[in-house]
This record gives sequence, structure tokens and C-alpha cells, in this order.
Amino acid sequence: MAIGIYFSPPSMTTAQYDDCIKRLEAAGAGAPAGRLYHVCFIFDEKLNVFDVWDSRESFEQFGQTLMPILAELGADPGQPAF
Repeated sequence: MAIGIYFSPPSMTTAQYDDCIKRLEAAGAGAPAGRLYHVCFIFDEKLNVFDVWDSRESFEQFGQTLMPILAELGADPGQPAF
């Protein structure tokens, strides 16, 4: 069963998001296995991300690439809501 994951990062800018996407693509993770849908949008003047994944395991595997990139950028993704 697919799962939805929502992030509302407390301090991530659109510039950090754009840089993160470029770094993910350079790492070969721009379209990760298991991610079915991805959208980033602004709500209440804050960046928000919603993903649909085929499983939590696929999402956690992607996190092994994503989290070091976010750390390099100084971006805090906050806690995901499943």
C-alpha cells in the first residue's frame, strides 16, 4: 500500500530546496525508486513538501541520500507526518 508523507520544514528556503533538487539529480536520486509523486508548494509563507511512496522502506532508503545533502545545505526538514 502506498503512503503519503508531508513535510513542513521550519527553516528551509526555496533556494535551499532548489539546490537540494540539483544535488539529488547529480547523485542519481532525482527520481528515486519507489517515489510515486512529489510536490513542493508554499503555504502560509512556508515551504511544504508532499510525497507519495510505494513503501516506508523506499522512503527510508532515499533518506540515506537526502539527509546528508540537507545537512550540507543547513536545511532542517522537520519531522515528517505519515
